Amino acid sequence: MESSSAASGGSTRREATRQKLYEAAVTLIAEQGFSATTVDEIAERAGVAKGTVYYNFASKSVLFEELLRHGVGLLAASLREAAERTAREGGTKVDALDAMIRAGLVFIDRYPAFTQLYVAELWRTNRAWQSTLMVVRQQAVAVVEDVLREGVAGGEFSEEIDVPLTASALVGMVLVAALDWKSFQAERSLDDVHAALSRLLQGRVSGCR
Repeated sequence: MESSSAASGGSTRREATRQKLYEAAVTLIAEQGFSATTVDEIAERAGVAKGTVYYNFASKSVLFEELLRHGVGLLAASLREAAERTAREGGTKVDALDAMIRAGLVFIDRYPAFTQLYVAELWRTNRAWQSTLMVVRQQAVAVVEDVLREGVAGGEFSEEIDVPLTASALVGMVLVAALDWKSFQAERSLDDVHAALSRLLQGRVSGCR
């Protein structure tokens, strides 16, 4: 039991250290770019020794790759939880998508620097972690795809919709709208932004119901 507790404690401490390194890396890279950010700076911002960075990650590139996995994993989990909660409450698939839009906005509101980096990296093709980025992107999109397919199967959505493209469009809509909100319309509340995107989702932009 004691050895098990010690192992558990060590694992918890390591996860806490890795979390500090993720937060330090994402903040610095958002401020000054990947190439300009050094391991020394990441260690200093995280409040750890430089060797601690290499103990947890083989290199700066590996750290950033794991940061992408970690961040998108959190986003996917929050989207999935929103959909599952809506299902438990007896909501429709449109309700589930609306809840996922809000969950995405909440995530971006909490992690704006990560979102900025993630969107920027999607446009780059010369990074060592490009294949990883595509995999983790699909993680988040797949959660939306599942809800769309269930909606089609249940007759709530048209069979003519392109599920992969529609899912990507919904995720992209949330990302771009949220970044515009944070960059240019910071006076708006999360509720304001969610209400606007909810109207788009439900086809009420024209004023028709």
